[in-house]
Amino acid sequence: MTRNLRCLSGNVIKIIAAISMLIDHIGVVFYPNDMIFRIFGRIAFPLFAFMLAEGARYTRSKVKHVLFLGGLAIVCQGVLYLATKMLVMSILITFTISLCLVYLIEAAKRAFLSEDTRRRDRALWSLAFLLAAFAAWLFCHCFTVDYGFIGCMIPVVLSLPNTRGLAVPPSIAKLDTLSVRVLLLCFCIPLVALEFGTLQLFSALSLPFLLLYSGKRGRWRMKYFFYFFYPLHLVLLYGLFLFL
Repeated sequence: MTRNLRCLSGNVIKIIAAISMLIDHIGVVFYPNDMIFRIFGRIAFPLFAFMLAEGARYTRSKVKHVLFLGGLAIVCQGVLYLATKMLVMSILITFTISLCLVYLIEAAKRAFLSEDTRRRDRALWSLAFLLAAFAAWLFCHCFTVDYGFIGCMIPVVLSLPNTRGLAVPPSIAKLDTLSVRVLLLCFCIPLVALEFGTLQLFSALSLPFLLLYSGKRGRWRMKYFFYFFYPLHLVLLYGLFLFL
C-alpha cells in the first residue's frame, strides 16, 4: 500500500481496538445470543497485539514496562477471581507473557546480528527465549489463558521484522516492515480460528486498519490507555448489569 494512504496513528488504532472490545463485551454481558457484537469484537485483539509489539520497539525501560503490566494483570486477576471464582486468565496476563517473550527475542536478535557478541552469549539468549516460550506454553496448558499460547506468541511473531537499532543489510532495512507484519498476521489468524473457532476468522477485519497505520504515535501519549481502559470498562459494564 502507498505510504501516502497511511493516515491512522497509533492512538487512533488503539481507540478503534478499544471501541471494538467494548462492543464485544457489551454483547457478552447484555446480548449473549447476538453474534454481531462478537463479530465486531474480533477486531480488537489483532490491533492490540500489533500495538503491543510496536510499543515494545520504543520502550526505554523494558523491566519497568513488564513490571507495570504484570502488576496490573495480577491485581485485575485477583478482582476477577473474587467476582467470578474462576481461574480464567485475562488478556492482561496474555500480554504480560507476550511482552516478556518479545523482549527476550529482541535481545536474541541483537546478539545474533552483532559481530561483537560471543557465541556463548548468542546461545544463552536463544536458550533463554526457548525456555521462556516453553514455560509460557506450559502455563497456558495448565490454565485457561485468553487466546492461549497462540495469542501469547502473536506479538512475538509481529516483532520479528523489527530492525530498529539493528545492523542489517540495506536490502533488509528498506523492506516495508508494516506489510510484512500484516502478512504474518494473515497467517496467524487462521491458527487462532483453528484453536478457538471460526468466529475468530472475523479478526481479519482488523487488517485494513493496520494497513493504514502511519507508524506515528499521534498527538497524545496513550501508552497505558488500554491497560486502564480494560479493567475500568469491565467494572462499569458488570456494575450496570447488576444494577439493571
